[in-house]
Order: sequence, then C-alpha cells, then structure tokens
Amino acid sequence: MSVYLDHNATAPMRPEAIAAMTARLAVTGNPSSVHAAGRAARSAVETARAQVAGLVGVVPGSVTFVSGGTEANALAIESAVRAGVARIIVGATEHDAVVETAKMSGLPVETWPVDASGVADFAWLDAALAREGRALVCLMLANNETGVIQPVAEAAEKVRAADGWLHVDAIQAAGKILIDFSALGADTLALSAHKLGGPQGVGALVAGTRAILSRRQHGGGQERGRRAGTENVAGIVAFGAAAAADPSHDQSGYRDELEARMRAAGAVVLGEGAERLPQTLCVAFEGWPSELQVMTLDLAGVMVSAGSACSSGKVKASRVVEAMGRPDLAPFAIRVSGGWDSTQEDWRRCGDAWSEALERHLARRQTREVA
Repeated sequence: MSVYLDHNATAPMRPEAIAAMTARLAVTGNPSSVHAAGRAARSAVETARAQVAGLVGVVPGSVTFVSGGTEANALAIESAVRAGVARIIVGATEHDAVVETAKMSGLPVETWPVDASGVADFAWLDAALAREGRALVCLMLANNETGVIQPVAEAAEKVRAADGWLHVDAIQAAGKILIDFSALGADTLALSAHKLGGPQGVGALVAGTRAILSRRQHGGGQERGRRAGTENVAGIVAFGAAAAADPSHDQSGYRDELEARMRAAGAVVLGEGAERLPQTLCVAFEGWPSELQVMTLDLAGVMVSAGSACSSGKVKASRVVEAMGRPDLAPFAIRVSGGWDSTQEDWRRCGDAWSEALERHLARRQTREVA
C-alpha cells in the first residue's frame, strides 16, 4: 500500500466533504434563483460560508468564495492596488501566486528578506515602512515548503501603524493550526479548500473592515458584488464540510522522529530554528538532487515532493531555500507533509524508504569516485 505524504500539495478529500459534495451534486438549483430549488442552493452556500468563517473566527459576511487560493491572493492584491497603495512589499518566501500577481500590478515591488530560519526580518520592515508611499505588505502565515510560521500579528501592528494593508496567505496553515483572524490583525486572508481536505477548485478570501474589495470578475452580482459568476455550490458545500471537520491531529512527534533520523544520516533540516507547522518537514541532502529523491521514493511507494507543487509538474531549485541563504542546498531539498489521514506508520515507512535510497545513492557515489 502506498504512502501519501504530500498534503501541502493537496490533501485527500475528507469523507465529510465527499458526502456533502455528493449529496449536493444530486440536486439542482442556482443560488440566484428565487424559487424553492434556488433558495435551497442559497441556503447551502450560506451554511458553508458560516462554516468557513468559523474556521478563522470571523462573521460569515467577511467571506467571499472564489475558485481557489490563487484567485483569493489575486483578489486581495488587486483590491489593494485599486484602493490606492503605492507599492508592494512581498516576503521573500511567498508563494508564486502572490509574487507573480504583485509583479503584474504595475507598482514597485520590494522583497522582504528572511533570516536563515526563514523568518521575516522585522528590522528591514521597519526601514521599508518608513519610506514614502502607502504599502501593501504580503506575509504568508505558514510556508508551503518549510512549514515555517511567520509572526503575522507583529507584522500587522507595524503595517497598521504605517497605514498599510496586510495580506496574509493562510492557505497552508488552515486546518493544521488554529487561526484567529482578529488576533492576526490581517486586512485580507486567503484560504483554499483542497489543502485541508476539501475539493480542488474552490477557495475563499476573508476581508476585514479596513479592506475594500474590488470586483475582478465582472457580470452578475454574486458574492455580494465581489465576484461575478454562478457559485460552485457543490464545491463550496464540500469546502464548508472540510472546514467544520475536526482539525488534523498533531503529527509533530511523527515529524520529529523522521527529522532526527534524517539529520543523523547527514541531511540538513530547513527552518529548524523557527516555529513550524506540526506536519511539515523540509530537508536537503547535499549532492542528492531533489528530483532523484522524489522519484526514488515514488518507486518505493512513498509520495513526497520537492519545492512548490504549483510549477507545472517541474522540479527546480527551491526559491524558498535560496531566500534562506542556502542556495547550495536549494537543488537538493525535499518536503514531507502529512495531514488528516496520515499515521505514524506512514512517517516511519517514509524514513525506511529514504534511508534505503540514501544507502544506494552513497554506494553509487563511492563507486564513481573510486573509478
């Protein structure tokens, strides 16, 4: 039986989400219609909105459903631009969905550096916010590759004092750690269903009272005029069910056991000096390319990944690891990420497969060196 430890790429759908989606697919109804079927669809959407709102501690009206995390990030950034920000500050380890949208904004984009553990440099932020021009600041809650958790509340205090807009990509954190939108102090926050056991193709943007969202998809008045187009009712209902499900069990013990085993074999643990998601492990073994590790483990029935899974299936040197000051390790990093259905045995089998593959790799390398 195969082992799936790539939840940060996409999580298997939870049974609750499958059941909710299947039931909704069996009935019809446009949420904008005023007849009985339409009203039932609207009720289903609003129930799910309340469930997603509950995941991050906001009122349902703060939640706008979109097609996924990428669109949620884009809606936040483009809304901030239209609201009059003069420049954008983007964390050095942000997801490409944030980085590329910022680049396309037409505004100056500054890269906010991180330290060797992957944590944002706040002395740099102080200097950056002191410069002229209202800023949109983008800081993810938890990194998709290393699992490093950023001190978002500290950033929010500084950004608000400078009259800036703080956008938080919380896509990897949701369902893995508790999220309190008010405590974070964010203006906007992005979520994605498929990272926490919902379906692919649906996400949400949470907006606080300081944020004014601008429509980026025109047409009807759906989603309170924030996003036109008939809602993906079945997907939204499944998203709500996943958001309301019991959170992933704490896997820090399983992760730490594998981490110690890999470190003892010579691997470098990325982000080990910072607070991290309890189910994410990023390691690099110098001289053993990421793609070879991923393929070798896959042949052994263990699925992990290298870098972000949103790069058209390509394996390339990790931009996140480079930003942490280790370009020498960037081509050799892999990520192991568990989730709601992962077991201790899964993590141990991953360790067994990796250790056996490393032994073969080192034997081949020694043979080449002797030759």
